[in-house]
Amino acid sequence: MELGYFAIPLHPAGSSFSDTLEADMEQMVFLDEIGFREAWIGEHFTAGWENIPAPDLFIAKAAALTERIIFGTGVSCLPQHDPFMLAHRIAVLDHLLKGRFYWGVGAGSFIGDFKAFGINPKTGEQRKLMNESLEMILNLWNDPRPGTYGNSRWSFTVPDPVEKVGLGVHTKPYQKPHPPIAVAGISENSASLRTAGERGWIPMSINFVTRDVLKSHWAGYEQGADAAGGTAERGKWRIARDIYIAETTEEARKEVIEGTLARDFRDYFFKIVPLIRNNLNLFKIDKSMSDQEVTMDYMIENMWLVGNPQEVARKIIELHEFVGGFGVLLVMGHEWSPKEKWQKSMRLLKEEVLPIVKKNLMQGT
Repeated sequence: MELGYFAIPLHPAGSSFSDTLEADMEQMVFLDEIGFREAWIGEHFTAGWENIPAPDLFIAKAAALTERIIFGTGVSCLPQHDPFMLAHRIAVLDHLLKGRFYWGVGAGSFIGDFKAFGINPKTGEQRKLMNESLEMILNLWNDPRPGTYGNSRWSFTVPDPVEKVGLGVHTKPYQKPHPPIAVAGISENSASLRTAGERGWIPMSINFVTRDVLKSHWAGYEQGADAAGGTAERGKWRIARDIYIAETTEEARKEVIEGTLARDFRDYFFKIVPLIRNNLNLFKIDKSMSDQEVTMDYMIENMWLVGNPQEVARKIIELHEFVGGFGVLLVMGHEWSPKEKWQKSMRLLKEEVLPIVKKNLMQGT
């Protein structure tokens, strides 16, 4: 098992954009220094709390400040981009990182972004646009034949090449045939993850979903791989979780409830999720629960990984066994304060928790 990071990011709406970008960049540098394998950066245009609309630009700078960590878009929301433009931007980014890059793609899920780009999510239009855009981009990279391409939303022309002056579509990614593609899943029996299985892409499960839904994610991915005659590799699977570790479990719980993690759920997620899904069922192990029962104590016991190193290691091992195994644990990013305690939490995860988990997994093989 390896460790990664998923920065949506999360900052209270109205925060200084410059300051939050700088704080997020500092997190990337620190995670690189302590040996995290990868970091994914979210993309949102109208979310005040999730305030990076250009993850490719953020990653380009972060790459220059780090040495080993692999970066990924988490994700490029394809319906919101002209595919001709995005194909070129992602290819350039892949070259700048010399392959230290994963390309996460998705249909988008944020209600404000759908409205901004004129997409009606109730019709499933976003998924159709995602698939069409992705095929256009892959064709541009693999076989940019002259002609006009498009659909109901986009149109572009690949000109006839003029080799003596270098005229033509020529920009291809550094990695061949393209960067590893990742797809994130939220819903139970996610169709996106089934498609990922069919195509051999990296499957990712977001931090909101319960353990039963995680099982359905892998089942769908495996079904997709089987249908395509491939093999589903559990080492590819990324599972995201909110994690906080302190020397004692009592200390960890107190700092979570009084600190950033509880704030972000109380003031943001518990307010935004019902606007999208009408209730908080996403977080409920038992769907008969009322929304009022989804408390911080409930989240600590059932969704978050909070405690001392031994407690968190036990919870990770239990999760690994329950879902049947996965390759990378993604820690969700937050605006941790004080910074020193977050850094200590991440060091404990890397230096104390992960060795316990790996030793247990080795003994179980």
